[in-house]
Amino acid sequence: MDGLLVLLGLVALAIPVAIVALLIGQAGLRRRVAELEQQLASHAARLQDMVDGAAGMPMVPTQPTRVIAEPQQSDVVLAEPAAVDAATADISAVVPQPTRPLTPWERATGGAKASEDAAAGVSAPVAAPKPAAGPSAVARLAEWLKANWVYAISAASLALAGVFFVQYGIENGLLPPGLRVLCGIAFGLCLIGAGEWLRRRSGDSEEVATAYLPSVFAGAGLVSMFAAVLSARLMYGLIGPQMAFVGHVATAVLALVLGWFYGPLLIAVGLLGAFAAPFVVNGGSGAAPWLYAYFAVIAALGLGVDTLRRWAWVSVLALVLGYAGGWLSMMAGAGVAGWVCLLLALAMMAVAIPERGLVPRQAGPSLLLAGLGSVRPPFPVLLAGGAALASALGLVLLAGAASGEAMLAFGGLTVMALAYVVWAEKAEGLADLGVIPAVGFWLMLAQIGSSHMPLKWDFLAAANRGAEVAAPLTISWLVGMAALISAAFAWRSRQEGVLALIQGAAAALVAPVVVAILALLWLPEVVIGAYPWALHVMAVAAGMVVLAVMFARGEDRRRPAYATLSALSLIALALFLVTTNTALTLALALLALVAAELDRRFKLPEMGWFIQAAVAVLGYRLLADPGLDWAFEAPLTQVLLAFVGVIAALVAAWRILPEGRVLPKGVLESAAAGLAAILANILITRWVLPEGAFGNYDTYWSISLNGLPWLVLMLMQIYRARLGGVLLRLRQAIAVVAGGLTLGALALAVGPFNPLFSSYAEDPGALVLGPMVLDTLLLAYGVPGLILLAAVWKLPGLGRRLQLGFLVVGLALLALYVGLEIRRFWQGDWLGAYGMKQGELYSYTLALMLLGAGLLYQAIARRSGSLRRVAMAVIGLTIAKVFLLDAAGLTGLTRVVSFLGLGLCLAGLAWLNRWAGEVSTQKRDT
Repeated sequence: MDGLLVLLGLVALAIPVAIVALLIGQAGLRRRVAELEQQLASHAARLQDMVDGAAGMPMVPTQPTRVIAEPQQSDVVLAEPAAVDAATADISAVVPQPTRPLTPWERATGGAKASEDAAAGVSAPVAAPKPAAGPSAVARLAEWLKANWVYAISAASLALAGVFFVQYGIENGLLPPGLRVLCGIAFGLCLIGAGEWLRRRSGDSEEVATAYLPSVFAGAGLVSMFAAVLSARLMYGLIGPQMAFVGHVATAVLALVLGWFYGPLLIAVGLLGAFAAPFVVNGGSGAAPWLYAYFAVIAALGLGVDTLRRWAWVSVLALVLGYAGGWLSMMAGAGVAGWVCLLLALAMMAVAIPERGLVPRQAGPSLLLAGLGSVRPPFPVLLAGGAALASALGLVLLAGAASGEAMLAFGGLTVMALAYVVWAEKAEGLADLGVIPAVGFWLMLAQIGSSHMPLKWDFLAAANRGAEVAAPLTISWLVGMAALISAAFAWRSRQEGVLALIQGAAAALVAPVVVAILALLWLPEVVIGAYPWALHVMAVAAGMVVLAVMFARGEDRRRPAYATLSALSLIALALFLVTTNTALTLALALLALVAAELDRRFKLPEMGWFIQAAVAVLGYRLLADPGLDWAFEAPLTQVLLAFVGVIAALVAAWRILPEGRVLPKGVLESAAAGLAAILANILITRWVLPEGAFGNYDTYWSISLNGLPWLVLMLMQIYRARLGGVLLRLRQAIAVVAGGLTLGALALAVGPFNPLFSSYAEDPGALVLGPMVLDTLLLAYGVPGLILLAAVWKLPGLGRRLQLGFLVVGLALLALYVGLEIRRFWQGDWLGAYGMKQGELYSYTLALMLLGAGLLYQAIARRSGSLRRVAMAVIGLTIAKVFLLDAAGLTGLTRVVSFLGLGLCLAGLAWLNRWAGEVSTQKRDT
């Protein structure tokens, strides 16, 4: 029975729809006829003026002596040829040429299809002067409400009167339910009739005293009718959802008919009333799923009015109400499936209804191109873009829904992307809207993966399934949908130009980024296995190779470059899943070399992006995962193969790259030098430490060794910075960061982790390992000190401050190394033992004396007054140590001999110092 009622309702709806179409067509014909008559009258007047002007010009009479009494056929006068041509040109300029009538949207975009008309041989009408910029729509609405707020309150009061009239009958039981509904409808019709009577009697324009009143009464009547139909469905159950839908459609059609004659106020009142009706009249139960269709009808009504009458804000209001009503219904329990369908329907209606066709043809520029060119896109493009953003956001917010509902949202994003890319192919203004749902796909996937939402939770739970249970197809569906979006973008990128480049980049990014997010956050190999997951990755990589071949047929080399980069990245990911650590590292290095060769051969500067990313991944592989732990424990041959192979590949890529690739070449050079320093560090550590001692990374020597590569990197960047160029700031920044890390590591090695401060011999790092002199003290303090002194001696490009700083730090580290070696000689491998032996104390004195003598010798050899003063300061420190510390432990003949030797040494040093001073003075005088 319900089906028959729906059929009858639809048949009944055909009559008012036909009436609407006839009224619209008749009104349009009347307007066009009036406009044509006015134009013809204007052109006729101008033509007559031109003819009269041509007749009044200087003329050459055929019979100069004859007086013309009255016009005769034989007495026609001729104008000058130039004057006749000018008059003819002016006349032809004002005579209207045959033109094709423009649609409302074409008029709004300033004749967007003028190029098509020109190609067809039809001239375009003369464009009217652009009106001056006025206040915005929001400002105009606020100004209108400020002046006419009484009308808005009146409309709301009348609408509530109809609603409360029905509720009064409910509360008091005055009438049966059916009559209550009929009374509500009758009340609405009475209000509409009153508005129509006022409109026909006095009009509805702003100049009359009854301005806006017809719209107020008619709008309140429409709200009352909406409320009555909803009451019949939700409160009394008199009709089923089908008939309720038919009733609302009929009321919406009536509002469309009335709004055509009354103006935008009535449309706004009808839309707001229809939106509020389900929430004002409710039966205390949850929202029904069919309300999604109801709010879709509201949105379609507003969009339909806008496309006919050019009230742009009506479309915005209709979409806002559609989204808001659907969201509230979903929150009230109407279901997620209907909400997804409504989101898709609103996005598609915002594209199709304004264009009044099944094939969108919105003119450009698109949102992205308009942003690049600082040009405002046409309103239909802005409307479609806003709807796309709202629908994509609504679908992304379903990330926390149940597994099936979340997959439905992913499907909705896929359908949106395909619709904008394939369905809207001929709409230049919508060329980049497919990017919005594609980015939404990424965001939703990352949100689920990082937050352990139900979809991911259910997927990971399948890891505990039995052997006879098949793996879930979640990953396959997600990768398949992403691949479909990439294929659509690739198909759309057939043409050339900026839009083709955008579409090609999207084709090369959508599916690979989805694969990367899944690999990082979803752990597919745990559930479906490493090899099946690698097959998924290689399938997408094969698709990227196909795209690269397809794009290579064109002249633009950037699109094949993007596809090639994606293919190389996916191949590297697949290798990561199925190969060993060494093989994967070498494969990544080989891919970087291949990218450099592709750049050299095909002039693809975008390959530099992949090279830089590959270098970062290689650094992560060699330093973090598997990193230094693997390098210290793995067989030496594998370590050498990994490091030497990567360094060789990076050097080869650096040599292959064209000269213009400054940044990639700088990255390759820095990475190769840094990895070489790290390899040297690893080899030294493996040589010094005994078997099985590689895990003590919290020792003084391990901390210093870990800082040593950063020291080498800092010095290398300082050396390269002297070349200047665009990489100067980058190299300086890298040098500062590397220097800070080096200084921090050395500070820890000298301070808290110093073996001199170890309280127990059993503490990790308390003992000195290795033979005397060539031990861990040399690695921790001697090697960094020597490197810094060598930099002061040989490294060009150092400023005076850096030289002084490196000199001070290097000498301090060497002095610490010598002092700790002396203590080890007297105390053994544990330097933290309490007390100091007399021989150790003398050894420090002897070392200071030798240091002072050596510095004084260098001062004499270099004739440096500054170095001579430093040498005498060291000698003075030695003297103070002898008298304050050494003398306390000396007795007898030992004391005599010691002070005798000290006195002789000091006398000789004093003589050398005086002689050096005299030589320096003579040199200055000469």
